[in-house]
Amino acid sequence: MVLKRIFAFRTKSALAALLLTLAFPLFGQVIPSATAAGRPFSAGGGFSNYDVDWAHGRMDGATIWIDWHGELGPAFLHGLGIEAEARDIRFGGSSSQPTNLRYDTAGGGLIYSYRRYRNFRPYVKAIVSQGSLDFQIGDPYYTHDTRIVYAPGGGVDYRIFGHVWARADYEYQVWPDLFRKQNALDPQGFTVGALYNFGSFRRH
Repeated sequence: MVLKRIFAFRTKSALAALLLTLAFPLFGQVIPSATAAGRPFSAGGGFSNYDVDWAHGRMDGATIWIDWHGELGPAFLHGLGIEAEARDIRFGGSSSQPTNLRYDTAGGGLIYSYRRYRNFRPYVKAIVSQGSLDFQIGDPYYTHDTRIVYAPGGGVDYRIFGHVWARADYEYQVWPDLFRKQNALDPQGFTVGALYNFGSFRRH
């Protein structure tokens, strides 16, 4: 059963990644040539600290991001982009939490950056992910579950130098109908990291 769950999670994650990969070229075909040549992608990662909504204590982990920030349609849509995101939260649990407690998510969604400032870029986002959760609730046959996870969030990017940007990110996750549909978990937390912008953001 465990192998079956792992295979199912990895298969769904691979399909999500494939769909995102296929989506990028489709958007690229309608971007003006000058913008497409600018490689409108950013990639990076950071350290995450989350209130995992399980007993007492926070947990640590890591996050990676890949953002597409092309300029499509009218000017007010030029801050709209797509974000692919993966996160693994598993370290630093307290004694009141299960020893195997671990949250993994991989997915993507929309991100909107406000680009009126030269070096600051506040943003909001809405992410949908495939989530994998390891836990212990006293049932030796039920220690793992997977769910579609919904996560609004936001933060700010700050240009450090050249193509390198620092990022402070907040996300609120909703894991619905866990533990055989008895309740839900609502982890939330912050990630601090950096992105490398392969193109160049325009100031509007």
